[in-house]
Amino acid sequence: MKKETPTNYGRRGGEKRALLAVSLNMASFIIKPAHLRCVLRTNRLFWELRSRITLCLDRSYATEGDNRVPKIYTKTGDKGFSSTFTGERRPKEDDIFEALGNTDELSSAIGLAREFCLDKGHTFTHQLDKVFMFHLFILKIHFKLARKIVCKCIFPMSLQIQCILQDVGSNIATPRSSARDSHIKRTKFTAQPIMDLETWIDKFTNELPPLTNFILPSGGKSSAALHLARTVCRRAERCVAPIVRSGEADPDVAKFLNRLSDYLFTVARYAAMKEGNEETIYKRPE
Repeated sequence: MKKETPTNYGRRGGEKRALLAVSLNMASFIIKPAHLRCVLRTNRLFWELRSRITLCLDRSYATEGDNRVPKIYTKTGDKGFSSTFTGERRPKEDDIFEALGNTDELSSAIGLAREFCLDKGHTFTHQLDKVFMFHLFILKIHFKLARKIVCKCIFPMSLQIQCILQDVGSNIATPRSSARDSHIKRTKFTAQPIMDLETWIDKFTNELPPLTNFILPSGGKSSAALHLARTVCRRAERCVAPIVRSGEADPDVAKFLNRLSDYLFTVARYAAMKEGNEETIYKRPE
């Protein structure tokens, strides 16, 4: 057996005392179920954000191991025709490409609104804000740096929505009448994003004052940009409706766009409230 020297004993004793101090300092957090739930929710948020970012990065025009820079132009649409995911050639004015264009425009509108919201420091999730402040207290991160981390990591919703809109486009671009089973399976759209939107809508609505009048798009740049994205979403929904009705796209695609417009309306009001801006109430002109 190795004999303990005074130096080793002092070092080990110091380590034990440090460990005991950390244990005592953390005891109040560990024994409280609320703090444990905060940790679990934060971990779930990080994994969700990581998976969504990976999902976006996986969509690449270049194949793995291909170092060539893909050309932006292909010249395949110069005669007024374009291809669906199944390889079928259709006129560019076809309902499918009209719907794809509108969902692409919607994603761009949401991206613009997101930038306005990040500039204002919106987190859009009061509960998750509490989770992060708990961890930032432990890590002793500077508040200004913490604010940037909260804004970029606690607002994954718009990033998720933009990724999901890519999935919406894939489903629309795969007409069921001409698609193989492998194509249909690969581009299937599920109901989970719809349920996520409904959950977010309910959370934000609970913090908003009741709506008693018609409101006009207003309430600051963030709110107005979200209202604009909402109107683009409504147009995309109208374009998708006949495609779904004909059986060429999954019904959940139209449902998702419907809920998304409700979500954008809700967070537009939420952004105005958080910025302290009044919403313009509709008044009949005299």
